Amino acid sequence: MPDVREHVLNGSRGAVVVREWPSREPRYVALVVHGYGEHVGRYEEVAGVLVEHGAVVFGPDHMGHGKSDGERVLIEDFEEVVDDVRAVAELARSAHPGLPVVLVGHSMGGLISARYAQRYGDELAALVLSGPVIGAWELPERLLALDEIPDTPISPASLSRDPAVGAAYAADPLVWHGPMKRPTVEAFARTLETVAKGGDIGPLPLLWLHGDDDRLVPLAGSRVGVEQLRGRRLTERIYAGARHEVFHETNKAEVFAHLVRFLDDRLRD
Repeated sequence: MPDVREHVLNGSRGAVVVREWPSREPRYVALVVHGYGEHVGRYEEVAGVLVEHGAVVFGPDHMGHGKSDGERVLIEDFEEVVDDVRAVAELARSAHPGLPVVLVGHSMGGLISARYAQRYGDELAALVLSGPVIGAWELPERLLALDEIPDTPISPASLSRDPAVGAAYAADPLVWHGPMKRPTVEAFARTLETVAKGGDIGPLPLLWLHGDDDRLVPLAGSRVGVEQLRGRRLTERIYAGARHEVFHETNKAEVFAHLVRFLDDRLRD
């Protein structure tokens, strides 16, 4: 893969660091939108698959995440994060005018991507949601009912059946390993409601990927959100035994095959 490049944009709340995985002759742009507490550098393998498939890949570290500015994991308004992703899309389009754009969002990134598609779906060729935080996700309500949010970080074992994934996550200095912050949890709750009421995505093709043993973002809750969001062109892939990060799972080759097959079908439209 060609050398990774970094860009710095003026985001909603300071500098947003954007990673680019270049392609010599790209036929589409892929925007990767990472999840809570992590950073886009964890998507190196996904980006490699997409580059090999013909994409130039861009992905930001969200405010308060990774290399970007802001208090760690503090997001007070997810609409601002959507604005930042739009700025990344504009950066990509200015460098590669005329190419179709697909959006790939995981977990919290699925919430951001769903909202992006509601606001700017006519600018996208396809939407991919992996373990998305949409629909009936019960965690914010449970946490907000407490006087103090407990310091219980994400269990690395909940990410994948591959223990190396959890070990790398636990050792990653750019990953947040502390408690959630109340303003961020409140923002999650508000945005879940906003997406639920924001309408479906009409003709935009949607691929939904989820593990049926996802204990962080349970399948049944996300299904509620997918049914609210889906337009007329939904493809779903549910993986038996898979945990939260299907792109890092033991069956990731199957997941990647489904991803590129979906994109092939959509880019031929």
